[in-house]
Amino acid sequence: MKISDMNWMQVEKYLEHDDRCVLPLGSTEQHAYLSLSVDSILAERISLEAAVPLGIPVFPVLAYGITPYFRAYPGSISLRVGTYLSIVKDILDGLLEQGFKRILIVNGHGGNTPAQGLTGEWMADHPGVQVMFHNWWRAPKTWQKVQEIDSVASHASWMENFPWTRLEHILMPEMQKPMADFARLNLLDPAKLRENLGDGNYGGLYQRSDGDTQALWDVAVTETRDLLQDGWL
Repeated sequence: MKISDMNWMQVEKYLEHDDRCVLPLGSTEQHAYLSLSVDSILAERISLEAAVPLGIPVFPVLAYGITPYFRAYPGSISLRVGTYLSIVKDILDGLLEQGFKRILIVNGHGGNTPAQGLTGEWMADHPGVQVMFHNWWRAPKTWQKVQEIDSVASHASWMENFPWTRLEHILMPEMQKPMADFARLNLLDPAKLRENLGDGNYGGLYQRSDGDTQALWDVAVTETRDLLQDGWL
């Protein structure tokens, strides 16, 4: 269930029998030839496909994240770490106040991982509440599927290229881009990172078959749904 498709009375009724919900975290940042909203699109869609069959509500995706290294790419908007953590904390406080006590955070952007530390601290301050922080693309079964399909995969490569993250009339390069030197990139300011990284793909094919990506997607959705069903204490 999408919270945006519910009214307050329906949420109140739901909370009479269940306390689970899903909060997707995304980002607005460059993904080479793909949408600037890739991380938000994927986090929200996985959340919905995993939760809707279970009747669990999904809150709107937090569409801005921590991505200072991409600031030289137009359209890439970054929140400061302190700002971001304050926002996530306020959302968690609000969810608990409403009665949600089992919260699955589905994160779609690696830069947002400081929020994972926050959730541990927040749970320690709120005994009896469970928050799972799920980096969907790094989850064990999903990452194993990536490796089975093509181990050369990274940001803005084929593993993020789905029919719902592509842009109309944009053609993908057919080459396999060499993997970037992550250690070097981490030392560069935004302008120099763009100069070194080029179009924004960190390495790998830009696109694989829809059969390959659908196989990956199916694993990711199932792994997320399994957490909602069986991941709680």
